[in-house]
Amino acid sequence: MSCHPYAVLAAQRLLPVLRSADADRALRATGQLLGAGCRAVELTTSTPGWARAVTRAAGLRDARGRTAVIGVGTVTTAAQARTALDAGAAFLVSPYPAPEVREAAARSGTPFLEGGFTPGETAAALRGAGAAKVFPAHVGGPDFIRSLRAVLPDGVLVPTGGIRPGEVRAWLDAGATAVGVGSGLPDDPGELAAVFAELAGPCCGGEGCRP
Repeated sequence: MSCHPYAVLAAQRLLPVLRSADADRALRATGQLLGAGCRAVELTTSTPGWARAVTRAAGLRDARGRTAVIGVGTVTTAAQARTALDAGAAFLVSPYPAPEVREAAARSGTPFLEGGFTPGETAAALRGAGAAKVFPAHVGGPDFIRSLRAVLPDGVLVPTGGIRPGEVRAWLDAGATAVGVGSGLPDDPGELAAVFAELAGPCCGGEGCRP
């Protein structure tokens, strides 16, 4: 069996969210992350030329030779969803409830982290696709995730927004499956690799996990 994107996120635990000035910079940043032990990366539609970056990034491999798992974030319309899927996106992410994207993801069988903040929005996202992006997470803090997990024990919860790399462990301890981080990751390759190595959990055991 191959690795499902949710399983990759659960093992990686930190999901880099890239908002770059252009597609070339997004691709370079993705390559650096993959070389540091990261496998799943979220590129965003706020990057000019993002579809081109997704297409190129989807063909890359990580430091262990595994196929990169490239998601597309800030997807809010059916047109963006179609473009992302055509470009090779492995999963889609929205910042808030997005019915058009939900429908496109369901039709294609693509994993979808639908954005939400309230318990109702989060529960709806979990019912729809088994995963939810909790955004903006910093407003509620780790205790908010702990409260959500108490009433929503199943499913993938990925808090994102205003979280620094050094704070990720607290969010995981509160019940997050993985944590989205948009800034603050170190530039030094060794330090970057240490961040992912320190947080990484066991792989899902699928064929895609093998060296």
